[in-house]
Amino acid sequence: MNKYGLVGKKLGHSLSPEIHNYIFDKLGVEAEYSLYEIEDGKDILKLMKEKGIKGFNITIPYKEIVMSQLDFISEEAEKIGAVNLVKIKNGKSYGYNSDYYGVIEMLEKHGVKVKGKICYVLGSGGASKSVIVALHDLGAKEIVVVTRDVESKRRELKNRFRNIEVVSYENIIGGDIVVNTTPLGMYPNIDSSPLDEEILKRFDIAVDVVYNPKTTKFLQLAKNCSLKCVDGVSMLVGQAIKSDELWEGIEVDRDTRDEVEKRVIERLEEMKNSESNGNKWT
Repeated sequence: MNKYGLVGKKLGHSLSPEIHNYIFDKLGVEAEYSLYEIEDGKDILKLMKEKGIKGFNITIPYKEIVMSQLDFISEEAEKIGAVNLVKIKNGKSYGYNSDYYGVIEMLEKHGVKVKGKICYVLGSGGASKSVIVALHDLGAKEIVVVTRDVESKRRELKNRFRNIEVVSYENIIGGDIVVNTTPLGMYPNIDSSPLDEEILKRFDIAVDVVYNPKTTKFLQLAKNCSLKCVDGVSMLVGQAIKSDELWEGIEVDRDTRDEVEKRVIERLEEMKNSESNGNKWT
């Protein structure tokens, strides 16, 4: 049985094992997914190899430090500057960024056409990088990053992307698609939104990478303004499935993807209605 898992410093009540093991069970794959808490990230790869792990996901704070330990890094992970998925095969290690594929899965599933569109990305933290690169690769006409740290982020991002601008929240003009990559609205702070209705009216589509709750305050306000709304559950499922596909050399069909997403939504609803609401999908 192949062993996989999530590596991080403090994983708490992460439900990642439930997602991946549900996928393995649905597909009849003989594999198991577990949690691995590590205090120091400098020897992640060595430790995982010693445990006989065939592949693993990585969360904060080790997404950058692991890159120097790998033999190969994918193009999208290089662009993003972070690896959150490692595959070990024939003694060699391969790094990817599954969030990138999760973003694409989320947009494609909900019929969001990016090519030729003006896209705003709210936030400039780690979560924003995968979104920016995915939008860029999908052919966005212009990407506008909205942040409170305009000058330093402008220098950083303009050196990496040709069609990008960086503005403050006070200087949002409007466009076609707006994507929230900030934690505002995430449980337990469910009454927060990065934008109000007055600004949301300047867009056609609102996307939130937050998945707990499924409908955030940001999306509720967008819905009030008649925007097409896309929640973060498809991204969560998409990145998990991409990991399993790369590890096992399989392809997960649409019906199975939909079943997994349905299961995740059910679990989120259970969490919402129980004392375990503080649990986190990672």
